[in-house]
Amino acid sequence: MKSKINIILALFITIIVLESASGQQTPVFSSYNYNAVLINPAHAGYYNTIDMVMTTNGYFNSIDGSPKNFDFSVNKLTWGEKIGLAAGISYDEIGVTNTASFFTSYSYKIYYDSDYKYGKWWAYDPNIISFGVTAGAMLYNENLTKLGIQDDPEFQENINSFTPTFGVGFLYNRDQIYFGLSSPNLLSSAFNSNNNTNLKNVYYSYFGYKFFTNRFEEVLVNPSVLFKYAEGAPFQADLNLLINYKNKVEFGGGYRTSKSLNFLAGFHLSDNFRVICTYNKSIENIVIPDNFGLVLNYRLGKGFE
Repeated sequence: MKSKINIILALFITIIVLESASGQQTPVFSSYNYNAVLINPAHAGYYNTIDMVMTTNGYFNSIDGSPKNFDFSVNKLTWGEKIGLAAGISYDEIGVTNTASFFTSYSYKIYYDSDYKYGKWWAYDPNIISFGVTAGAMLYNENLTKLGIQDDPEFQENINSFTPTFGVGFLYNRDQIYFGLSSPNLLSSAFNSNNNTNLKNVYYSYFGYKFFTNRFEEVLVNPSVLFKYAEGAPFQADLNLLINYKNKVEFGGGYRTSKSLNFLAGFHLSDNFRVICTYNKSIENIVIPDNFGLVLNYRLGKGFE
């Protein structure tokens, strides 16, 4: 237990020494925690059955132009239990700007300790490396004429961009520890059809640790930290903690260095279906309203057992 406490303390110390950062393009905690393939294609085939996730954020706000996002993905382990496939769509909107993306992801897994009968993702003690690639496209739109600004030539024409996307990812899972690196859009600047969009490559790195609080495995605790870097933008980090009780209820929260907090709580309505409610609050920026969101997750087979 002492080693587990030390790991958690190390995560908190790491986040404290980071500088304050900003940026609205990092997925919220609910998106990348329950839908990790959005930021890392190596998560394709993470489970041994089909996993479907829909996440939304901001659609319950009454303020016009406030941030909104919608994500949906389907994830499946396939041939020989070494190849994973995933596909999904994503839509983000803030003000007069919106971005629609779709992607497909492929991963290949290397299993260590091959003599261990249950060396799979879903085993108690897996030891696996996964490499992933993703490809798709992004539609970027700025409806500047909707603002009604008459005297500035920069606002007299809308911006529309079609950008092919290509990314890579790496994931290591050993026992209760996981570590990932990814860049889901390496070629955005090279393929932009309109330079005015100024889209930048984004790089993610994250680390997490899962453990049960007792030998009866009733309460699962998962502290994690995610880092984001984009050229020309401040470094950003998220510190999160998720707690699951008997696959019946789960709740969590986190802090982002752009001065925002997030919380979530949910219920497993059956062995295969869970619903998570989320809440995001900006600490200092009173312009951006508090956001409420929803996660719907359905997993075939034995579900979340």
